[in-house]
This record gives sequence, structure tokens and C-alpha cells, in this order.
Amino acid sequence: MSKRAAVALVATAMAVALTACGSGGGGGSNGAAGGSSGKLVVGFSQVGAESGWRTANTKSVQDAAKKAGVTLKFSDAQQKQENQIKAIRSFIQQKVDVIAFSPVVESGWDTVLKEAKDAKIPVVLTDRAVDSKDESLYASFLGSDFVEEGKKAGEWLVKEYQATSEPVNVVEIQGTTGSAPANDRKAGFGDVIKADPKFKVVASQTGDFTRAKGKEVMQAFLKSQPDIDVLYAHNDDMALGAIQAIEEAGKKPGKDIKIISVDGVKDAFTAMADGKINVVVECNPLLGDQLMELVKKVKAGEQVPRRIKTVEGVFTQDQAAAALPGRQY
Repeated sequence: MSKRAAVALVATAMAVALTACGSGGGGGSNGAAGGSSGKLVVGFSQVGAESGWRTANTKSVQDAAKKAGVTLKFSDAQQKQENQIKAIRSFIQQKVDVIAFSPVVESGWDTVLKEAKDAKIPVVLTDRAVDSKDESLYASFLGSDFVEEGKKAGEWLVKEYQATSEPVNVVEIQGTTGSAPANDRKAGFGDVIKADPKFKVVASQTGDFTRAKGKEVMQAFLKSQPDIDVLYAHNDDMALGAIQAIEEAGKKPGKDIKIISVDGVKDAFTAMADGKINVVVECNPLLGDQLMELVKKVKAGEQVPRRIKTVEGVFTQDQAAAALPGRQY
């Protein structure tokens, strides 16, 4: 054997040995996920595309991954928990480095998250939380404080009607049943208004965070409730659908029925500028850059906060026109 051939044989043997050592670690290694390029591989399961907010959230994550040099394996759950569980199991089989997902609902995740933990793949929750008692099943949560958003909505209502003692009839269009934002926005709002008995939630129903369902629910409310003073919608798309129903019923949204909404999409700011929505509590979907920074730290084994909150505001009609040009979603 020539000296050159011997050197080549030794180099090949060393490469095989190094590959074997690398694959012997936990599921978070750059193995079957295509990590031979050295890129961090993240499996991301999104709720769906039910609203303008969600579309902006997805784009933010995808753009940030590309900018950060992260390989993103994306899955759309179409608002079905079973689809999301299948996606997470697929990510585990692919041995991605980190799994990130926005849970469709709060409950029912322990089994699949335990599977990820057993595979040594860390999990990051984004936008929505889970109600698992075992906090070791996920590394961190990045997103909004939905209870605080509900409280901000309630505080605006209390201030708006502070000068009257007359009953204030409120209808509520909730988000997807069992989801964290629906549960928490309802709870936060209720905590604030319960101190004053003049505020009465006379009807409350889910609108699944969609414009079409928001319109449908509001149509039903207008038929069943003869006297509605305020609509509290858990997101802008449902509020915008409700506006269509209110106008078709011959009433003026923002005047005959005051409207409180949550999110802060451009269409809602346009409606506010037109006087059709009275106040919007912001929920920022542009979490991509923060998420990429977080998954890199988690993969590196760094200590990260259990909860990372986004900074958000409250916008009223007199602020809408000025703020509209700067809205990114």
C-alpha cells in the first residue's frame, strides 16, 4: 500500500468514528434531520391560518429562521390538535434539534411532550401555553400575557362607562374553545368587570377566531339580545366579521354598539380610524426573531426564563389614524 493510500484510509476511519460518536447523543443532535450542514434544525407546528394575525406570525417565524440560518421544518395544524400531535411525533422521528409550537388548545399534551423529552429534544411554546403540571416537559414559553390583555379590555370598558349607573349589556365572541387566549382573555376581562354589577355579559359564544364565524355569532346575538351596548371580541377577525353583521342589521358599529377587540391587525386599525372599533388591545405576532434567539440558547443548554413576555399596548380611535401606517401586519 502506498503512503498516500494509507493516509486516506486512516482519514476515512477517523471520519467514521467521529460520525458514530456524534450519533450516540440525544435526539437533539444534527443527525437524521439533515444537520450535516451544521445548521440548527427546528420543527415548528403552527395552529393554522385562521386570521391575519396568525398569517403574520407564521411569516415572522419563517423570515426569522431564514435570516438566522436555521433550517425550519414547518407544519400547519389547521386548528386541529390531532394534526399538531402528528407533526410533533414526525419532528421527533426526524430528530430535529428543537421543537417549537403554538398549541391549538391548552390540554392534552403531556404524552407527546413526554415523547419529545425522552428523545432529548427540547420544546419551546410560542404564543400559546399548555396547562401541563409537569413544567419539565418544555423549556420556555414565548408570547403574550392573555390574562393581562383581557384585563386591559375590561379596564377600558370600566373607564368608558364610569359616569353612568345604568346597566351595560355586553356580548362576548370568544376564541377557539379550550385555547389559552380564549380562556385567559375571558378570565382577565371578567376579573375586572365583576366589581361593578352594572356590567352584564348577556351572551358569550365561540367564534373560532375567524371572520366568518364572528359574523355568524354576532348575527345570532342581534336576534336573541334586544339591547346590546358593547361587543367584546377575542380577536380582530371576529370583530370585523361582527361589524358586517351589525351594519347589515341597520346599526352603527362603534356608536350603537361599542366594540372592544384584541390583536392589532391593519384592518382593525382601519376600522378604528373609521370609527367602527372603539379600542384594540395589542397582541404582537412578530415573535420570529425572539424565537430564533431562544431556540439557539435552548439547544446550547443555556439557562432561559420560563416565560418571556412580549411588550404590547392599547390603541383607541384617536390614535388609530396615526398608528396605521406603522402597522407591520
